[in-house]
Amino acid sequence: MSQRRAVIAGAAVVPFGRHVESTATELGRQAVTSLLDSTGVDPGQVQIGFGGSTYSGSLIAQRVLQRSGISKVPVFSVENACASGASAIHLARQAVLSGDVDVAVAFGVEHLSSLGGGALPLTGRDIEIEHGVVMPAIYAMRAKRYQYETGASDEALAHVAVKNRLNGADNPRAHFQKPVSVEDVLGSRPVSDPLTLLQCCANSDGAAAVLVTSEGAAADLGLPTVAIRASIVRSGDFHNEPRDMTWPDITYRTVKAAYEAAQLDPTDLDIVELHDAFSVAELLHVEAMGLTERGRAHIDLAEGQFDRNGRVAVSPSGGLLSRGHPVGATGVTQVAESYWQLTGTAGDLQVPGARIAMTHVTGGGIFGVDNAACSVHILEAT
Repeated sequence: MSQRRAVIAGAAVVPFGRHVESTATELGRQAVTSLLDSTGVDPGQVQIGFGGSTYSGSLIAQRVLQRSGISKVPVFSVENACASGASAIHLARQAVLSGDVDVAVAFGVEHLSSLGGGALPLTGRDIEIEHGVVMPAIYAMRAKRYQYETGASDEALAHVAVKNRLNGADNPRAHFQKPVSVEDVLGSRPVSDPLTLLQCCANSDGAAAVLVTSEGAAADLGLPTVAIRASIVRSGDFHNEPRDMTWPDITYRTVKAAYEAAQLDPTDLDIVELHDAFSVAELLHVEAMGLTERGRAHIDLAEGQFDRNGRVAVSPSGGLLSRGHPVGATGVTQVAESYWQLTGTAGDLQVPGARIAMTHVTGGGIFGVDNAACSVHILEAT
């Protein structure tokens, strides 16, 4: 008997940006309704739903799906920091693999305009947060240490933003669609040395949704699919000891588990959509993913190895630095962008011949871990 597999059979994204007059519920409804319309799936055919968000309040999944015509079925709201939306997909896949359902919807949404500006608020009653830790400061410390250990220049960090803004210039769903230069990046407002404004992702509004089905259901619906080769969620490894600021252990462990589940290795990847919340994050993550040797990421980047037409396309959609980062929606959007790439429908963003894509989100600032949650998916063209 062949093993049951889950696939992505459709995707929709509400363009990221400032949707000041909208709400999280409305943005989520738009994403789910667009998904149903584009796939021809009737709301009554959806057997289970999962919605990921961090700042949208309780019962966001129920509120969004009910307004999209999906009710009565099991619905779950998921909060897992920046991995919330990707965790919703993880749970949808598990539901399909269980055999209990054939058609699931997973979405992510955030309306960060509601919070005003500045760094996102972190969970209170945490010793590090009570002492003033915010994410830009953490990543600035990581950047400084990375520069000290590798000799990477300020220009090398800036080049991450240059690459991803260039990719995002072709993405109609991105918050920022204009290329920038190294001089633009380094000349933008200082945030936390050595990071400048253009090296920090924007607190955007947005939503995304994907259809997760069994292979049989997708065939019956006549929908193009990509296989989910691996879907892994991990939490941080807690310890009360000094942490290596240049090694994202949670990324390393989650990606390693994904490679093992998919029976693949870094050389098999054509596309990686990763969590470049700050410029240095891309350099740290590609090293933890095994895409380059430790300490070499800034060199490979300068050589164009992570360009859209490079050895492996890293954030060909523009990444968080161009798309923006509506926290709950980011992981779902990464999967949506990869779905379009692997079905050959990514338009100006298309990476020629792409067959294997990996998506990665990690986040959540709490004491004792490098990050609180990480979710990784490996997808394959069918």
